[in-house]
Amino acid sequence: MSDGDVREATTERASETTDFDAVVVGAGFSGLYMLHRLRELGLSVRVYEKGDGVGGTWYWNRYPGARCDSESHIYCYSFDEDLYEEWEWSERYPEQPEILEYLNFAADELDLRRDIAFETEVTSASYDDDAATWTIETADGERVETRFFISAVGCLSEPFKPDFDGLDTFEGEWYHTARWPHDGVDLDGQRVGVIGTGSTGIQFISETASRAGHLTVFQRTPNYAVPARNRPLEAEEYEEIRENYDAIWEQARNSRLGMPFDPDENSARGLSEAEIHDILEDRWQQGGFRFLHAFEPGHVLSNADTNAIISEFIREKIRERVDDPDTAEKLVPTDHPYGAKRPPMDYNDYYGTYNRDDVSLVDVEENPITEITPDGVRTTADEYDLDVLVFATGFDAMTGALLAMDIRGRDGLPLEEKWADGPTTYLGLGMHDFPNLFTITGPQSPSVLTNMPMSIEQHVEWITDCIAYMDREGYDRIEATAESEQQWVSQTNMLADNMLFSEAKSWYRGENVPGKPSIFTPFPGGLEMYRGICERVAEDDYDGFELREATDAPTVEQ
Repeated sequence: MSDGDVREATTERASETTDFDAVVVGAGFSGLYMLHRLRELGLSVRVYEKGDGVGGTWYWNRYPGARCDSESHIYCYSFDEDLYEEWEWSERYPEQPEILEYLNFAADELDLRRDIAFETEVTSASYDDDAATWTIETADGERVETRFFISAVGCLSEPFKPDFDGLDTFEGEWYHTARWPHDGVDLDGQRVGVIGTGSTGIQFISETASRAGHLTVFQRTPNYAVPARNRPLEAEEYEEIRENYDAIWEQARNSRLGMPFDPDENSARGLSEAEIHDILEDRWQQGGFRFLHAFEPGHVLSNADTNAIISEFIREKIRERVDDPDTAEKLVPTDHPYGAKRPPMDYNDYYGTYNRDDVSLVDVEENPITEITPDGVRTTADEYDLDVLVFATGFDAMTGALLAMDIRGRDGLPLEEKWADGPTTYLGLGMHDFPNLFTITGPQSPSVLTNMPMSIEQHVEWITDCIAYMDREGYDRIEATAESEQQWVSQTNMLADNMLFSEAKSWYRGENVPGKPSIFTPFPGGLEMYRGICERVAEDDYDGFELREATDAPTVEQ
């Protein structure tokens, strides 16, 4: 029996007992590609998307200054030559509207919309072990059964808003950057306050300073923002990219960060501090994640001596850019090494913003916010009158969107209960007690430590190959074993503990959300290492997973 015959027979059998072969939640980069690949297998698929259009995080995050920190020519799909040959990015780092336009372009080119249910929120998913099926329910009362349940909800999609006293009394307008109104917000001439100075806050602050009547920045922890050196892409430059795309994709897929940037051919080991400084200066002028590639990123994030030199190099750059010495010192990070938190990019002279008379910096680590008042924000030291308050406080990262769906595995086990002490997965792809559930870029996968499209494509292709294998061999259920799951979580934590990530409080560990278990969530070994592990698991008949033969499976000739 050929692969095509097996797929046809399995799909026919599934259609008699389920509504769909697969249900996918989310229509961003992950969900769109997952839908495309499952269709290629001949499977019936339904994608549920809460928004009224495609785009995922780029559908929701429309705040002023929203932009990607991966370079545009690699922040796109690599699986379809027509897509990257027909599309041309306008800038080195794409803005939100252009990324959203690209994803709409991809959805149209691949004819994906007909299998997507927009404005539909999945509220629950429960597994039936006897039938090896999932029942999915939505907020509008729809209920469907499916063989496979696939989460494409993204790592940064569930907003986190601190629970400040008095917010309901505020007489101005307040917004979260991750749920920015689609018709925009009038900030011109307004007294604007923004809470948060992570990647999002830095983008918003730089863009808004020149528009607001006065901008007050409430900062708890300063960050190392490296200049992005954004600029328009010239036609000749883009033509060279197109001519070399095969090599670019090959290098990106087999790199630590999913980016085709070579580290400096000199290792930091054995170099003098002055020699390291010269290399850093060259990479500083290049900007973006090329700076992180000044030396092998794994070395930068594991060698404390090298990292200390790099961190101090950036601190001095901040001091040079900010006129007022006291303000400069408030903006200088001293509580964590460079790269131990997500390293932000500076697209629009972020540090120079604080040289403006109409921008104020409030250190809420020294003087915490005590409450939101009808007129603005009160700290232990002062009160600040505002017309608009913006929360750039990030996300309940990695797990928040998954836990919001009320997912229940074998015997009704809630995912929230399974993850009470922190998320546990095998490869970030599957979980014990939750058969036939796949998580694209789930916890304990490289995900947010990489250029996301590269990690997404690797996961989607692995899942697709796995489902094809199950159909070919006559399996109806796949589940990570408890042992493999525990070993994988231990390996992830061991790698993180041997790197400098442990010296920072960050959303990588869930430490931005009060009460959330502190556990390092992404896999820190790099995409290249991770890809090799996943390939070996598949080659060894999905080692670490338990597969069950379908009782009515077609006979497969080996």
